[in-house]
Amino acid sequence: MDYEKLLEKAEKELPEKTISYERFKIDKVKGHLEGNKTILINLNQIAKQLSRKLDHLLKYLLRELATPGKIIRGRVILGSKVPASLINKKIKKYMSEFLICSECGKPDTELLEIEKVTYLKCLVCGVKKPVKSLN
Repeated sequence: MDYEKLLEKAEKELPEKTISYERFKIDKVKGHLEGNKTILINLNQIAKQLSRKLDHLLKYLLRELATPGKIIRGRVILGSKVPASLINKKIKKYMSEFLICSECGKPDTELLEIEKVTYLKCLVCGVKKPVKSLN
């Protein structure tokens, strides 16, 4: 067999191309109300799925939701009643600002701090863009 025929045979035996972003699935926030406070029990897990620090995600959420909050024994306690749908919407906004590459649309990024400027660096296409600071 010549090279061309071997190549055709190999191509026929390959599985169909499947482009799937299913590997990147983020849990919905879980929590409950206690009086006038909102208790979130899985924000740390969501931060890990995003490959971001919990402190960074929490700081963003507190600013966006305009509510005080803190971490106590692995749970996030928000100082007001906040519906889960609003928190999930803000997490999606966080992802678009601090996770998804604006050039290639992939979630394979990291945050770098260089000379007090935070950059979003894509590990796929290599683009590096400044993002707003949360300090």
